[in-house]
Amino acid sequence: MRLFTVDAFTDTPFRGNPAAVCLLESAAPDAWMQAVAAEMRLSETAFLLGDSLRWFTPAVEVSLCGHATLATAHVLYSTGAASGQVEFSTASGSLTVNRTPDGLITMDFPAKEVTPATLPAGLEKALGVTPVQVARSQLDLLVELPSEESVRTLAPDIEALASIDARGVIVTAAGSSTDFVSRFFAPNVGVPEDPVTGSAHCALAPYWSARLGRAELVGAQLSARGGLVRVKADGDRVHLAGRAVTVVSGELHI
Repeated sequence: MRLFTVDAFTDTPFRGNPAAVCLLESAAPDAWMQAVAAEMRLSETAFLLGDSLRWFTPAVEVSLCGHATLATAHVLYSTGAASGQVEFSTASGSLTVNRTPDGLITMDFPAKEVTPATLPAGLEKALGVTPVQVARSQLDLLVELPSEESVRTLAPDIEALASIDARGVIVTAAGSSTDFVSRFFAPNVGVPEDPVTGSAHCALAPYWSARLGRAELVGAQLSARGGLVRVKADGDRVHLAGRAVTVVSGELHI
């Protein structure tokens, strides 16, 4: 079966967030897909069978992944398997994807509600910085820091973060050249730091849209690889847009 590695939320190879995309020819056991994801050792591996899309980290299956969805759509468009709107059936419901004439891929995702929360014990010490405020977004914590520079230079204790009761920790701040910046740490699901996280922007979009009074924003994820995510908050939906580039294509031998 065909297997690709795609750098998502970038138009430059070796930047953005790499995802593996496996085009299944028939249904595969969950354990086998988990083993493939562990073999690929990327933050996410996407498995597509017909219109059914699933995502696995090296450790667990997840219910939503933005960059691997973008990577999958890019594979379909770049190989000629799709040209117009693509609709995926996923654990998070139906997700639709479109491509503009200039190659920008836009995804329609469910927005994540963000609610104020108290500072969990040990979080400030694990981060090494005092948060401006803390919120909950489903399984994740959203932590606002004082400045873009405090997000950029953050060097958290990953082992200590793994003890926090959350799937992942989104750190964010207002941006200087973009509307906001972020980083995402998820050691509890086998991803110490994710380079560019689409699902985190499903919470960041409504959070910063409410703060800045605008629906359309641009976020920069300040990981070592870096990437840009264009977002539009639209009620209970979020539109995420970005580019992608294929860096590896081949066959998976079984």
